[in-house]
Amino acid sequence: MQSPNKQPLERRIVIAFALMTLIVSGTFSLGIVAIVHFIEEHLVSEELSHELEFAMRQEAKGIEPAWIDASTKYYSSRNKNLPAQYAHLPDGFSEVVATNSEAYYVFKRSHEGHQDILEQEQHEFEAREQALFDVVLGGFLLSVVGAWGLGRLLARRVMTPVRRLAQQVRHRDQLLPMAPKLAPDYPDDEVGRLAAAFDETLGQLRHSLERERLFTSDVSHELRTPLMVISSSCELLSTSPRLTEHEQSQVDRISRAGTDMKDLVQTFLQLARAGLGQTSLTEEKSLSELAVEQARQWGPHFEEKGLSFHLLGELDNNELYDSALLRTVMSNLLRNALHYTETGEVRLIVEAGGFRVEDTGPGISQNDRERIFNSFVRGESARGEGLGLGLSIVRRICQQKGWKILVESQEKIGSRFSIVLSEKA
Repeated sequence: MQSPNKQPLERRIVIAFALMTLIVSGTFSLGIVAIVHFIEEHLVSEELSHELEFAMRQEAKGIEPAWIDASTKYYSSRNKNLPAQYAHLPDGFSEVVATNSEAYYVFKRSHEGHQDILEQEQHEFEAREQALFDVVLGGFLLSVVGAWGLGRLLARRVMTPVRRLAQQVRHRDQLLPMAPKLAPDYPDDEVGRLAAAFDETLGQLRHSLERERLFTSDVSHELRTPLMVISSSCELLSTSPRLTEHEQSQVDRISRAGTDMKDLVQTFLQLARAGLGQTSLTEEKSLSELAVEQARQWGPHFEEKGLSFHLLGELDNNELYDSALLRTVMSNLLRNALHYTETGEVRLIVEAGGFRVEDTGPGISQNDRERIFNSFVRGESARGEGLGLGLSIVRRICQQKGWKILVESQEKIGSRFSIVLSEKA
């Protein structure tokens, strides 16, 4: 059951109306009942006391009043006509209901060893009293039901602009640069001021996102030229016969780094354009081709660290994917395995519709499995270069392309990162 502070606002308004009416109407109804009983007990008691004194004076004069009026009777122990059912009653006013459901007011007075009783029928008064109580109860119930209905009506009218504002704020078009303002659609009340506050906040958010996209796009464009220079220079140097074997390996290393940087630039450009709703034409390669390429690139690094590296699985998978993005995802996962694995092996396993990277590293605790995808987060056992952005980039790419990333890990045993690729976009 939801706690009161987590109930929908519309329901809380209805509950407030109903509770307020319940308390006010209940208090008013109980007050009416209490007043009726007070009048019945005190005023009727006083009237019966006067009538009993009158009857006793009449008896003292030698007159025996068997009745005073049609509904009132006088009994006295002197006349030995005292009803047995009244003998146990205390002195003063009493209300008696007989076995036949007939009700009587009885006023009893004891003096000088004698008892005098005045009995008055109250059938008519009881009927009117019951009718009054029925009216009070009906009014109480009607007021509660009416308050519930009125509360629902008012809550809907109050919440309609709030719901509309929430829907407008939730709409993704509000983050576009030319999105219309929200405040002009609402009157100058609390909802209107809330809409104005959203306009201000969304405006600041739009400016921040625009600056970030422009920065990413501009930097990526500006890096393309020097990367092309590096790539072409490496190609020219590779054809030179005067390079030693060591120098040739360094040139190859520079060339691979340039290729990685070019892929990262392309990745950042695509992510920035995706945020702006733009698309770009990119080169596509099969999953198997990229896996073999990455195995050739990263295999020597694992061997240098004394780790076994294996490329396994369905290497005849020819389904095409965005080469720059998929290469970035696979490369970052392999780099992550290299940094965190000190002994054992790393496996790149190609499957139908995806791939896995498994290592025998220290594993990831349950609490850190979501945190590792945040920017600038590195594990305590990390080695080598890096700022902790690799897995963050991997998740952003997967979210943008509709791919799924799954993490399975056991501490001190190892981790498994699985990428489930969607259909070609």
